[in-house]
Amino acid sequence: MITKEATVIVPTPVDDIPEPPRPHRKQRRAWDEAPRWQIYLPLGIYLVFTLIPFYWILLFALRPAGSTSLVPWPMTLDHFEKVWTERAFGTYFENSILVGVATLVMTTLVALAGGYALARFDFKVKRAFMLALLCSQFVPGALLLVPLFQIFAELQMINSLGSVIIAETVFQLPLSMILISGFIKNVPYSLEEAAWVDGCNRFTAFRVVVLPLLRPGLIAVGSFAFVHSWNHFLFALMFLSDQGKQTIPVGLNTLMSADSVDLGALAAGGIIAAVPVVIVFAFIQKWLITGFSAGAVKG
Repeated sequence: MITKEATVIVPTPVDDIPEPPRPHRKQRRAWDEAPRWQIYLPLGIYLVFTLIPFYWILLFALRPAGSTSLVPWPMTLDHFEKVWTERAFGTYFENSILVGVATLVMTTLVALAGGYALARFDFKVKRAFMLALLCSQFVPGALLLVPLFQIFAELQMINSLGSVIIAETVFQLPLSMILISGFIKNVPYSLEEAAWVDGCNRFTAFRVVVLPLLRPGLIAVGSFAFVHSWNHFLFALMFLSDQGKQTIPVGLNTLMSADSVDLGALAAGGIIAAVPVVIVFAFIQKWLITGFSAGAVKG
């Protein structure tokens, strides 16, 4: 009688399993990551070239008139006081804030409605409409000056801040609608359907379910519209003739003449123009990056 002996397999303890050899630090750095100096050196050079112009502006804005020192000491705020009172930069600042906020609100609302239609509805000319929106981004804003001027002249809106607000909104809408449609496509359609089952209509479902999820996208689109309208020069120059209704970019242009340039006042005005934009980006940079990256996934 033949018997077979059972083979007992004894598991090897985990501690006794030999670890694979680790690559040398120099070898791992050569293949997996670049040396630190290859990262910090280009960044340092870029930082120097970026910060030198800002330091130069601060230097001219803070040092006394006629000084040639490379250090703004003793500091003075005379240039800021001059541009704010004598050059009416306080009025320019208020006008720019009004134009920027109104453009932000109008662009966001219209782009939200148009982006929802592009994301959730299918119609025959949808592809052609999207193509027209994309092609409109290749049209320079200077080409729109003559037709817009004629339209606003017929509507008696020349020398009115409303003309600049409408022009800025129209100029920002194509890209804003494309971005918003991409944000809405990232929201699952099943969430709206579940809200409809619970008794919500389309508007209520959009307001309760979809709109809270679009916060990063709305912040990205709104901030982009605000910054562009804040810095835009052509529309305010062409449609506003009264000095009391000009915006900051046009006000900066008035500080330069054919004979001379007041560098101290110009630098102070540039800092005043840059401060709101820097504050906006400092507070919304997290949502701005999230919004643009979310809108780039689908579209």
